[in-house]
Amino acid sequence: MPTLVVEVMPKAELLDPQGKAVHGALSRLGHANVTGVRVGKRFEITVDEVNDAVIAEVATIAGEILSNSVIEDVVSVREADAR
Repeated sequence: MPTLVVEVMPKAELLDPQGKAVHGALSRLGHANVTGVRVGKRFEITVDEVNDAVIAEVATIAGEILSNSVIEDVVSVREADAR
């Protein structure tokens, strides 16, 4: 069965305390080349088939249920890469 991947990230203009914590930990571990980290969410949704209508339905679900539109953006809804 095909899988759609939904990626949700904090809005760019908002602070990302979880990303700051990860960045701080990486710095303490000696990864000085990392200049920033943002932490988001990834959802994998299995569907019967992939077509434009199904992608649009999952995009609606992502915008209404999987993300908080006040502080997050739905970055992408795409078909998962074959593994």
